[in-house]
Amino acid sequence: MNVSAALDNASVAATRASGSNFYLAMRILPKAQREAMYEIYSFCRLVDDIADNEGPRPERLAALEHWRRDIDSMYAGAPPASLSNLARAVRQFGLRKDDFLAVIDGMEMDAREDIRAPDFSALDLYCDRVASAVGRLSVRVFGMDEESGRKLAHHLGRALQLTNILRDIDEDAAIGRLYLPQEALSLAGIQSRDPQAVAGHPNLAVACNMVVQRAREHFEKAEAIMARSPRHAVRAPRIMGLAYRRILDGMSARGFNPPRERVRVNKIHLLGIALRHAFI
Repeated sequence: MNVSAALDNASVAATRASGSNFYLAMRILPKAQREAMYEIYSFCRLVDDIADNEGPRPERLAALEHWRRDIDSMYAGAPPASLSNLARAVRQFGLRKDDFLAVIDGMEMDAREDIRAPDFSALDLYCDRVASAVGRLSVRVFGMDEESGRKLAHHLGRALQLTNILRDIDEDAAIGRLYLPQEALSLAGIQSRDPQAVAGHPNLAVACNMVVQRAREHFEKAEAIMARSPRHAVRAPRIMGLAYRRILDGMSARGFNPPRERVRVNKIHLLGIALRHAFI
């Protein structure tokens, strides 16, 4: 692949990352780490777009299978031209093939069928694949030690994904998905598993608060890990955690009864968090 094409791919990866809540967290990283994170994020965006598009399910599954073959080729030393920059990040930071494949497996869960009220075990597996696996890739870029990095990926990934699930209840219901766990719905006395019916149920807050509590527990464990880790290695995940913790707190203060105004992090506040941790 020529230098011009590699630069073009890098530019596209950075552009994809620029719309993310995580962008400022990535921006504060040194160049090599920053570019690796852009490539990881770009990969995640691309496979997520496949899972979420409205095409026939067999076509989506075939596209994800193509990605598996591309990842296999990359680790066999013959990456497609479009993955040359990601392959460089793999070599630089020792990124693991199993984590990329886990992300694809998570997207396949969405592509194969609309998830509706999974039990806690299935939801935890989903969170591990679509969020904590990304965390496992990321902590290697951040330079964390193996044990602390895996634990942080486990807890922070789940905290972020549970927050996303609570934030996106209405958007997910509109496309036929319901990620709130069946145990929480049963506790709230909600018998329906129809996404739209659940989204409008008067007892929804009871189910959501159960998920809020679980997310908070993961945030607290993640924060404890970061508190005892080298500061330079946890600057980016601290920003991510603080931003999403603020979203979770905002949703708790707003409540979960419809209509639900979407909770966002104020851009100035987010910039303040990023600047504070950029210079620690």
